[in-house]
Amino acid sequence: MTSWAARTAAEIAAAVREKRVTPREVVAEHLARIELLDARVGAFRHLRTAAALTEADEVAERADLAELPLAGVPVAVKDNLGVRGESTRNGSAASPDTPADEDHVTVARLRAAGAVVIGLTNVPELCVFGTTEGVHGTARNPWDTTRTAGGSSGGSAAAVAAGMVPIALGNDGMGSLRIPAANCGLVGLKPGHGVVPAGIGHGDWFGMSENGPLATTVEDARLMLSVLSATEAAGPGEPVTRTVALSVRSPLVGVTVSRPYADAARAAGELLATAGHRVRRADPPYPVWLGTTSLAHWTAGTAVDAEGLDPRRLARRTRVHASMGRRFIDSVRTGVRRQQLRERLTPFFAAHDVLLTPALARRGPAAAEWHKRGWLRNVLANTNYSPLTPPWNLTGWPAMSVPFGVLPSGAPCAVQLVGRPGSEAVLLELAGQLEELRPWTRTAPIGAAR
Repeated sequence: MTSWAARTAAEIAAAVREKRVTPREVVAEHLARIELLDARVGAFRHLRTAAALTEADEVAERADLAELPLAGVPVAVKDNLGVRGESTRNGSAASPDTPADEDHVTVARLRAAGAVVIGLTNVPELCVFGTTEGVHGTARNPWDTTRTAGGSSGGSAAAVAAGMVPIALGNDGMGSLRIPAANCGLVGLKPGHGVVPAGIGHGDWFGMSENGPLATTVEDARLMLSVLSATEAAGPGEPVTRTVALSVRSPLVGVTVSRPYADAARAAGELLATAGHRVRRADPPYPVWLGTTSLAHWTAGTAVDAEGLDPRRLARRTRVHASMGRRFIDSVRTGVRRQQLRERLTPFFAAHDVLLTPALARRGPAAAEWHKRGWLRNVLANTNYSPLTPPWNLTGWPAMSVPFGVLPSGAPCAVQLVGRPGSEAVLLELAGQLEELRPWTRTAPIGAAR
């Protein structure tokens, strides 16, 4: 008997279109896997068991089944995006438990493509931090359940890495797709501004937040991006020689990159060079004010999202974060610093097609009750392990995390690819070459067939 759990989205969709398996069989297998594993992983805040099975049957009856790019594919949705008939809790006790009247546009596009929403995944409160824990549960890294899955799309990443779903929808305001993807050995792509509809929270963190895919293969990430962006899915074209800048320098003063992540970036650069690309060491001209600017935008976005919520029902770290951000809202809203950063970095990307960096500076923190710890302790933990993701939310340019090698602990390591506006296809092309030259293990051992 063929097992469809832990298979790729492309494989599942092809089998459903060819009627080698029914959507109900696929969804039922994934629900069974979630029941088996999620007590250890904590990926889901809410499962749509009965609704998902009903919707799977509806997909099977669609007249356009043979044309659906995601026919019968189970998908998990981050719990800050609307799913019709389900509440959106955003990781908080302060959010209303009111069912959404309609799907978020990205969810609607996934469903139109034949995907079945299997559940809503855990996030940190208001999706603020790079670890995922709170009143609705703790999302753990399936490769090492003593460690966080990352955040804020931590539940989505954990679900995919454990083979509970082949793909998941997340979003990224300061690294919230790329951080958990890097921790959990996944492909995580933050598209450039305007490629995929946003509509996240109240104003998308001043336009910094983007919706994007989490997947175990570049092919699945490319497929899901095409659905989310409502564009034609195109496979990799003829190989093109790219100019790649390799940098292992932290963008933030006082934060260093650990040896395993720096070594992974160097090794990935050597591999791309052997594939014919022009790889050279070059550090982007990060400004000294990048750290304070990142903090101002990070906290101001939270301040806006916290408006109208009962502060007594928010965790202390969230209240402090929002309080800090209120003083920055007006200056952040002008966009002056973001434009200055784009102008400063544009000449660098005129000289280089792609920037290759470590995805993280060090492995993810322990899976713990970070929501009960102090604000400064949370900020320092987040900053010290993920200084390389925020610049590309500030610029609004595409960036992605790609699995590459392993850490001394045996958990996945990862690199980051960054490009100029409109270069998502270029990033996917290079990621696909890395995947071909150094394949990774797609599913964590916790997700091995029982």
